[in-house]
Amino acid sequence: MVFRRILVLVALLFAAGACTAVNNPPQAAVAGASAGGVPVLPPAIEREVGAAYPDAALQSFVDRVGRKLVRSSGLAGTYRFVVLDLPVVNAHALPPGYVFVTRGLLAVLDDEAELAAAFAHEIGHLTQRHAAQRAQARQGVLDAAIEAAAATGSVTVGRSVARDGLIALRRYSREQELEADRIGVGYLVQAGYRSNAMASLIDRLRQQSQLEAQLLGEAPDSFNQRSATATHPAPFERKDALQAAGVSAAGESGRSAYLAAIDGMSVDDAPDEGFVHGRTFLHPKLRLAFEAPADFRLFNDQDGILGVGRDRSLLYFSCSSDRVPGRLDDWMRNTLKPTPADIQATEIGGAEAAIGARPRGSDTGLGQARYVMVRHGERICFFNLLSEGPDRDRRVEVLVNAARTFHTLTASEAAALRPYRLRVTGAGASPTQLASRLPYDDLRMERLLVLNGVDTPAELGRLSQVKIIEP
Repeated sequence: MVFRRILVLVALLFAAGACTAVNNPPQAAVAGASAGGVPVLPPAIEREVGAAYPDAALQSFVDRVGRKLVRSSGLAGTYRFVVLDLPVVNAHALPPGYVFVTRGLLAVLDDEAELAAAFAHEIGHLTQRHAAQRAQARQGVLDAAIEAAAATGSVTVGRSVARDGLIALRRYSREQELEADRIGVGYLVQAGYRSNAMASLIDRLRQQSQLEAQLLGEAPDSFNQRSATATHPAPFERKDALQAAGVSAAGESGRSAYLAAIDGMSVDDAPDEGFVHGRTFLHPKLRLAFEAPADFRLFNDQDGILGVGRDRSLLYFSCSSDRVPGRLDDWMRNTLKPTPADIQATEIGGAEAAIGARPRGSDTGLGQARYVMVRHGERICFFNLLSEGPDRDRRVEVLVNAARTFHTLTASEAAALRPYRLRVTGAGASPTQLASRLPYDDLRMERLLVLNGVDTPAELGRLSQVKIIEP
């Protein structure tokens, strides 16, 4: 959790807008070092993607699948296949030969063939040098925009050229995704896996996206719409393109071996990042916890916790080891610029705290904002709270009350915290009974169906092995 980034976020809450920078991925040699069978990533790579999951047996399994693809396709160069210690659903690659898959993606895949499909897609990106091509195209867009602005003397013209170029670049990115799918299917067939694993992988990602939309209160199919500004094709576009390619071959699935490999895997955040359990955040290492409002979803990140309400109110929490001498209300008054209004000293969870509001005269279109600081041992913890909309005055007070739930965990409470884990169980319990075992407050059946890649409880009941989540 980085102090500097929290100050930037505070500044963004004061400001009228923000922009996102896209950095080129680091170029690094592929190292072969490992600790107890777990890959040791170079520091620059680990900062970019996160740490490897400390499970030597699982790392060995996914490495075997990846190497099988490389060997059967006769690919030159050295590749490393790494499980990242992240619960988000994702796979990506970095030149010259890193291919990453998260624990979150492993949890929703159904068999070894779908894991191979994820790797084959990412290898396709690497062999076609898609990242370098996008970087070159992006630089061409920027150069054209600068040239247009200089030739016409108009910044507006330059922005127009940049906007059109970036839209074209997004279309180019979508084409690269479809190309990686096509190339990946070829790698799958050469390795002896079922060719339709790429299509079923896309189905798993579609189901997961639908669930995430439901969790955020959005229309389940909102992600599946074609958009000129999207960088990735919609799932139906990817499946249509695969069908048009006409590749069809029977092959290996490897479901039993795959389920055995992921049985017992954590589906939570790493303990160093703390656990999001429902609307409660608990950190066993820092020994702290707080509870978000009832309609909020919490998302964990290396830099802090983001909470999003159904009305799009926002909560951001983080901690810093940087020292703040003196009183917190004085620090807020003398250091934050522009200076917050209505600064008050208070206590939260028995600890020193300070609360401030967006300064008077700020752009009211950004809604109500509050800034909460709490002294937690040698650290300072921050809540940045923002609510817009017609109910923003009441909602921001609800957010402040959520910040007031911050408290220190006892040593025994912290020691008792454990990550949720994926378990594989055999037939016997009904789908309803299995769903009731999931440690979530809502959408239990929906979560269970997505976890197992099926659409109905009846389909789930026909599976001989079922994935569940247990505390």
